[in-house]
Amino acid sequence: MQGQFDIIVIGSGLGGLECGAMLAREGMGVCVAEQAALPGGCLQSFSRRGHAIDTGMHYIGSMQAGGIMRRYFEYFGILGSLRLRPLDEAFDVVSLPGAGDYAYMHGYEAFEKHLGEWFPHEKAGLGRYCAKLREIGGSIGIGVHRTGRLSDGGTKYLGAPAAGFIGECVADPLLRNVLAGTNPLYGGVRESSTLYHHAMVNHSNIEGACRFTGGTQQIADALAAKIREHGGTMLVRSRVVALHTEGRRITGVELADGRMLRAKTVISAIHPAETFRLIGPTPVIRKAFRERIGSLPDSYGLFSAYLLLKPGRIPYINRNLYYFAGKDVWKTLFDLEAMRPGMVLLSAQAPDGDPAWCDVVTLMTPVARPWKAWEGSAPGRRPEAYTALKAAMTQATVDFACARLPELRDAIAHTYAATPLTYRHYTGAPHGAAYGLLKDWRSIMASHIPARTKFDNLLLTGQNLTVHGAIGVTLSAAATCSEIVGTEYLAKKIANA
Repeated sequence: MQGQFDIIVIGSGLGGLECGAMLAREGMGVCVAEQAALPGGCLQSFSRRGHAIDTGMHYIGSMQAGGIMRRYFEYFGILGSLRLRPLDEAFDVVSLPGAGDYAYMHGYEAFEKHLGEWFPHEKAGLGRYCAKLREIGGSIGIGVHRTGRLSDGGTKYLGAPAAGFIGECVADPLLRNVLAGTNPLYGGVRESSTLYHHAMVNHSNIEGACRFTGGTQQIADALAAKIREHGGTMLVRSRVVALHTEGRRITGVELADGRMLRAKTVISAIHPAETFRLIGPTPVIRKAFRERIGSLPDSYGLFSAYLLLKPGRIPYINRNLYYFAGKDVWKTLFDLEAMRPGMVLLSAQAPDGDPAWCDVVTLMTPVARPWKAWEGSAPGRRPEAYTALKAAMTQATVDFACARLPELRDAIAHTYAATPLTYRHYTGAPHGAAYGLLKDWRSIMASHIPARTKFDNLLLTGQNLTVHGAIGVTLSAAATCSEIVGTEYLAKKIANA
């Protein structure tokens, strides 16, 4: 079979689906090719004992009226089909042993006031901190889009350190840790994390954080439905094995089953290193470039324990709890020698049944890469050493959380777990990196990946380009599509949706 399209999108994570939905909406013939049985990447939900369990995304920001993520969902035409549950006014809680619990509040006035009551001697610094977050977050707001731009200069803060900025704003060591406490949302590393990532993620959530009742698969399903509605094609179980080239053009997209797809433009929503591995020898890609892309460091992975709870045992927790092992919130990685997490994020799924009670709780902890020896194995056929490590980490993660929320232990009915290799199966990211390429403020150009490539008709998109998370992936998708339809046209159309 040969298919001819205007656009072929490789990968159906959030970025791939958004590119497909944008371009199909603009009248182009779109085909999205996905290797898995379902679209969605880390949006996918899987079923255990009748419960839908989310894979990666657990809450999303900028969903208040006038929020930029909400406006994008309005532009896609899917907002009305999503079942949203706004988080509590105190939506995130950073819990430090011996130092107390500190809440992030919705809205900057409440955020600043609440932390100012705990740290009255740092009110001026909190004001400076919030002002900078609003500046950076506002650089991609609806007002900027209305001027025909997708961004207004905030990316200059990719070259500034997150930890350094926090230190410049406030002197109190405890408050510095509180303000950095959600760094696992962007793969935080003290030495390298950028102010841009820190500000974008936290600004988005302070504006308006929500969960999705019934799981995040609904986002993927809604975007896929819009692609089909506009005449596009969704191919699942269709792994791309090669990109054929002639000169500076991609001439064919070969699937594992032998089908060849052709298009005027190809958009790759998978990891850049994986993208260029699909291209055979060509003078267009120099050896030095391949080596550079292949050697770029990736972010850490995540280990997740999924707890199915007994009915009516734990009241629904409509906020996210960041439990740290120590008082330094940048020390997050799981200690494999001590078999102890550095931190655990406890996030309850918005229940699909009785809204008063938790039915699924996810425990996530950052982990480095002890998995390399098993990367060639497949789910369900992992070696015994892998299974034993997974079981030990699951127990340690559950024990860590139950020590902080004791009533949780007796409420657990069943436990499941996912390692970075599980995430790799869903996303194809090398080593199961949770946030793609590591971004380092000290050498931002070394890891800067533009949407355009050396091939005239190959574009890139996804979290590896600029920012992690839903907001970053969405902006990257818009930037990629603007290379085809024009930035001013697309930005204004989104703003006026």
